[in-house]
Parts: sequence; C-alpha cells; structure tokens
Amino acid sequence: MNISGKTRICGVIGDPIEHSLSPVIHNAAFQELKINYVYLAFKVKPAEVANAVNGMRALNIRGLNVTMPHKSAVVKHLDRVDLSAQIVNSVNTILNKENLLFGFNTDGVGALKALKENGVELKGRKVLLLGAGGAARAIAYALAKEADEIAVLNRTVKPAQALAKVLGGALTKKVTVGTLSPSDIALDLKDSDILVNATSVGMKPHFDDSPVPSKLLRPDLAVMDIVYNPLETKLTKEAKIAGAKVINGVEMLIYQGAASLELWTGKSAPVEAMRQASLKHLMKV
Repeated sequence: MNISGKTRICGVIGDPIEHSLSPVIHNAAFQELKINYVYLAFKVKPAEVANAVNGMRALNIRGLNVTMPHKSAVVKHLDRVDLSAQIVNSVNTILNKENLLFGFNTDGVGALKALKENGVELKGRKVLLLGAGGAARAIAYALAKEADEIAVLNRTVKPAQALAKVLGGALTKKVTVGTLSPSDIALDLKDSDILVNATSVGMKPHFDDSPVPSKLLRPDLAVMDIVYNPLETKLTKEAKIAGAKVINGVEMLIYQGAASLELWTGKSAPVEAMRQASLKHLMKV
C-alpha cells in the first residue's frame, strides 16, 4: 500500500470500534482492485456524531460505514438518504459525492445476498428475526419484501412494534411481534422456516450465550447469525448439530461491505478476496 496525496480515505465509525473486521475486509479489497484507497476505523462517541459527519465533509473522506450505536443518529446530518434507509431510519453507509453526503443501508442487501448465495429462498417462507436495532430493521425490510411473513422479537417489545408498523405500512406484509422470552421464541420458531439472529447475543467474549435453546433447532430450518466474532457462535454450532442449514455472520458482513465498496468506488467488489481476508483474520483471534 503506497499512501500518497491522492489516496482516498474510507472508514467506519462506531463505539466501540476496535473489534471491527471492516478495515481488514476493505483494505484487502482495495489491494485486490489495485486502487489508491485506504480504510480506517474511527471511534466516535455518541455526542460527537454530528462533528464526525461534518469532519467527513471537511476532510473530503470518500465513504464511511456506520455501526452501533450511530446508524439512526447520523440520518439527520446527511444531505440525502436513500428511501429504504429512510423507511427503517438506519444508515450504515455514507457516500461523499462532490461534498454532498448520501446515506444508504446495505445491511438488508447483505443479509438477503448471504441467504440467497447459500441456497435459501424466501418466497413462501416465514422469517423469525431476533432483534429490532439498526441492522435488524434494515434486514427486516429487505427480507419482508420477499418472504410471506416475518416475526420480530426484541428484548423490549416497543421497538419491535415500531418496526412492525413500518413494515406493515411500507410492504403490507403480515408482521407479528414479541419479546425474546423462551416462550415467544418457541411459539414463533415452531412454524418459521428461517431464523436470523440480529442481536449481539453470542458475540465475543460471550461465547457460551445463545438466544435460542438448542432443543428448538431442527433440520428443516435455515439459521443465519449476523455475529461474526466468533466465526462459529454457540447458536450456529448447535444449529449445525441439529442438522440445520447455517449461514455465519461473515457472509452478511462481506456482502454488505461489497455493496458499500461499490457505492464508493464504482467497481465490482472482489467478494472472494474479502471473504478470505476475513477468515484468515478470524482464525488468528
């Protein structure tokens, strides 16, 4: 990597941010594409979100990813926001184009692509989504466009109800809600075809945590966990043992990152190089 006065800067903002795999993935992609870009991680406190976005403009940073807890907070500081990101009030990608800041959300695109590339179809299916945060909202919107029914369970029910209202209004799909209680999970999982964990349960260092009791997992289920560190969560390990089709968090991370990269560079993302870089890194940690 040869840094020069012509190097374009991209990055990710969040808090915490030290765990992010995005710099590994994107810098591998830039190297594979042989383009003069660099990707950095920036720790931004919630009180500094406005300053960070203004700094992006002032420093002519080409693109930013946005992660927890800023996906909703950045929306009001942007010049234009893509319709799907507006609907779910969540932006995970910002493009600086001629000093105008455009907001997008590639989480839903990434989740949908991860499922389809691993042979999971949504038409005629019911999806059980755990979580109602920024990533979960974007995932719910993307999946609900194709699935017949979606159930959203969250630790507290109000965010799930708000998301159901958005989905019902925008897509006129059947959406049910509940909490992450064992009884609600058991009830909804009984007739679900696809389970998506969009909570942080099972994330390093909480290796022994899973949002779903193992006895509820079964062979005819597709299970995607968006947690990517560890590479195999307790949920995905137990789903494999149960004979379910499993999609790990790296797959969604790769495809949402690929969509972001294509917005910033206008080039096709080298998905396999991004995947290999992420797996190599995770094998070390």
